[in-house]
Amino acid sequence: MIVPAATAVSEVAVRPDAPVRRSALLKPLSLWLIGALLFAGAGFAGYHWEFGAAKVHYTTAAVQRGDVESTVVAAGIVQPIKYVDVGAQTSGTLQSLKVARGDQVTKGQLLATVDPALADTALTSANAALQNISSQRSLKQAELVLATAQQTRNDELFAQQLISASDRDVTKANYAVAVADVASLTAQLKEATAAVDTAKTNVGYTKIVAPMAGEVVSVSLLEGQTLNANQSAPNILRIADISTMTIWAQVSEADIARVKVGQAVYFTVLGQPRRWNGAIRQILPTPELINNVVFYDVLFDIPNPDRQLDIQMTAQVFIVLARATNVLFVPAAAVGNAAEGAHITVQVLAADGSLQARAIAIGIKSEISAEVTAGLAEHENVVISGAPAPASAAKSALTGRRGGI
Repeated sequence: MIVPAATAVSEVAVRPDAPVRRSALLKPLSLWLIGALLFAGAGFAGYHWEFGAAKVHYTTAAVQRGDVESTVVAAGIVQPIKYVDVGAQTSGTLQSLKVARGDQVTKGQLLATVDPALADTALTSANAALQNISSQRSLKQAELVLATAQQTRNDELFAQQLISASDRDVTKANYAVAVADVASLTAQLKEATAAVDTAKTNVGYTKIVAPMAGEVVSVSLLEGQTLNANQSAPNILRIADISTMTIWAQVSEADIARVKVGQAVYFTVLGQPRRWNGAIRQILPTPELINNVVFYDVLFDIPNPDRQLDIQMTAQVFIVLARATNVLFVPAAAVGNAAEGAHITVQVLAADGSLQARAIAIGIKSEISAEVTAGLAEHENVVISGAPAPASAAKSALTGRRGGI
């Protein structure tokens, strides 16, 4: 019988009594073990690459050389060094206004006029009263002359016993009355004269003149308005001397103890890059309570010849407590809450990436920088903060690397 080739092969492959080679069984097992080890190693390397120990990133600042200031910061208002509110001292209608806001005026210059009708009427009445009193006094003076003569004559007659005592007493009484009348009218005459002077003054008040030289900074009333000076003196306009301005800085009670008259001060205003410098002139003793916080007004003057400063400007004021020039300094964040004059330890980042602990001494300190008087050299890098890179950053970097896969 002829057996097909396929059947013969099948029989050989499954025949139980056929001999089996040991190397043929070990070879697939070795390949499987090697593959498993390679896969585990790759997984461990990938895990360590993504989730292993992160590098520490330090924020540093270089030691620099420059100026350091310790200051008290305050908010201020720009005001004229002096000003005056010009009002009306007599009642009537504001007849004319001779100046406008922004005009420069000189002392004694006519600013406005009030309708003089009422003042003129009052002056006429006062003059009439004065003339009346003066006439009455002249009459009484004549009666006094007569009473004096009668008393003198009756005294002589009584001495000669030619008249009775009663007649002499009558003449004495008439004389005394005449003297009293003259004295009374003399007092009334003074009063009437004072009334005339007052009326003349009120007539003068109808012409309002500048009490000082300066600039008209505000106008409160307009022509045609009625002024009633009997109740209160109505303000018509304000004149201010703005050639020199006074800055009113409000310093909190926590800082006022460090502020002294004569200390250097500078300030800036909104919208202008310029810095103005001055010195404290006065510290007002009476505080103000603003939102339950106590503030003291600190005043200093600034020349204003170019008129760059205007009334009511807001100023950011810096009162200089101490100043050091051309010194080494670091950012205030590098020394934390350490006070002036303190000795602390900081970390310095070396060129090789290692950290060095360094003892330093702090001089003048501001909110921005701190003077270093010992322990550091210029251009050294002081560690401000350090932290491991966040996981999100590592994952982001890893995603970026896998972008091409």
